[in-house]
Amino acid sequence: MATLNLLIVDDEPGIRSGIRRILTDFCVDFPFLEEEFGFNIIDAGSGEEAIDIIEKNAIDIVLLDNKLPGMDGIEVLEYINKKQYDCNVMMITSYASLDLAIKATNNGAYNFVPKPFTPQELKTSVEGITKNLYLRRMTKQLNTVGKQIRFQFLSVLSHELKSPINAIEGYLRIMEERQVGNNLDDYELMIKRSLERIKGMRTLIMDMLDLTRLESGKKARDVKKLNLVALLKVSKDTMSPMAIQKNLKINIDADPNEIFYIADQQEVEIIFNNLVSNAVKYNKDNGEVNCVIREDEHSITISVADTGIGMSEDDMSKLFQDFIRIKNEKTKGISGSGLGLSIMKKIVEDVYNGTVSVSSKEDVGSTFTVKLPKISYMG
Repeated sequence: MATLNLLIVDDEPGIRSGIRRILTDFCVDFPFLEEEFGFNIIDAGSGEEAIDIIEKNAIDIVLLDNKLPGMDGIEVLEYINKKQYDCNVMMITSYASLDLAIKATNNGAYNFVPKPFTPQELKTSVEGITKNLYLRRMTKQLNTVGKQIRFQFLSVLSHELKSPINAIEGYLRIMEERQVGNNLDDYELMIKRSLERIKGMRTLIMDMLDLTRLESGKKARDVKKLNLVALLKVSKDTMSPMAIQKNLKINIDADPNEIFYIADQQEVEIIFNNLVSNAVKYNKDNGEVNCVIREDEHSITISVADTGIGMSEDDMSKLFQDFIRIKNEKTKGISGSGLGLSIMKKIVEDVYNGTVSVSSKEDVGSTFTVKLPKISYMG
């Protein structure tokens, strides 16, 4: 149970003790909370005493009478508002008026409970102010996290794009000034490297778009019955040019030859393309990529194994994080956005309720396994 500090501010001891009796052992619980809220009750007989308590303690809810000796309730409310304390205030008063309501509302009061009130009226009001406090704090937390994520997102994007743009600009300056002569062949390597950088930027931008569409939930989807074996063959064909450069064999072992699944084709292609492209990119020359797809009564399992450079246990633990690329002597010449596997995992787990796992051994190879349940996802 979570506990909120509730401060009663009233100059009448009977009111304070009555509220304490009503709220002792009272709990607030509603469906969207992971745990219920109870209350640690503190009381004050004057505005000055209340401010002293608020300054020394983290108060969550204040039940505040307006007619107090010395400072009145509105002055206490103004002080809380000026100091921007993170608490909700509810006025409890026998002398409610329109002018008082306007002043209190302008200074952030949540609502009013007129005296005298029944135990149930008080409990209902405290339940409402507790819900409001929880939702307000959750919204603030989500906004803060959202800003941090957006900042990180833009920082990484700018960093990832800055290096290739600088490199391309440098190559173009060399060509513009004819620094190595007028023979076009002398610039062939610079042109090739510029094209590789452009390809890398395009991949990053497309991966970022996939990620933002996926996480925003705004991506248009076309869910239908698909032959996964046929789509896996398309991914094989797509990666064949890169495989040929490394003299790799891409094998598909499917039994039966047609395995159907209700899904969005673009999402399935993202899954397959990431699995196969990684198996090719991180493979050794003259190696193999072995793709196996099987189905049983409950699920479809796709595994893609390579004979490549493999990974350490530490690398595997970081593998599916956004913008993470495994960096070492063996991978320094391999480009990528660091988003592909992260996007793939989000699609498999969040959209299709499936699982992704990896096993790997350094200098031997890696195997990625995706399991898609047949029953839990119905499109």
